[in-house]
Amino acid sequence: MMIKKLSLIIVMLVSTGFGTQSIAADVTSLRGATELDVGTSAPPTKTYTKDEEPIARDYIQQPPLIPHAIEKYRINLKSNKCLSCHSWKNYRQSGATKISQTHFEDRDDNVLANVSARRYFCTQCHVPQVDAKPLVENSFKSISAISGE
Repeated sequence: MMIKKLSLIIVMLVSTGFGTQSIAADVTSLRGATELDVGTSAPPTKTYTKDEEPIARDYIQQPPLIPHAIEKYRINLKSNKCLSCHSWKNYRQSGATKISQTHFEDRDDNVLANVSARRYFCTQCHVPQVDAKPLVENSFKSISAISGE
């Protein structure tokens, strides 16, 4: 009885190993055929869109996209360049979109006088747009594209 169980376990382990190898053979890396220990150069810098009107959102609750370059912006514990234009104090004179009231609430929905620490680092959610081809194929269709809006 013990020998049958041991034989069954060995057969299962061997067959699982072969199945895993065939799956791994089909997986390709975004690095292409370049091995991990081979150094590569940085890809060319993408061109950011010029300052323009706010970019339409593709789904409900999508964080707004940044319609301008931000590569020289400093966002750290001591300063946040985004707030120089988007804060409630400055948005009118800069012509920028005002930061949302939700950014002034903590996780318990308490209203704060300043931007919440969890919403302070803008680029966690908001990203600028570049003219780049997708890294992987994507068939996502926005609600507006489906409904013809």
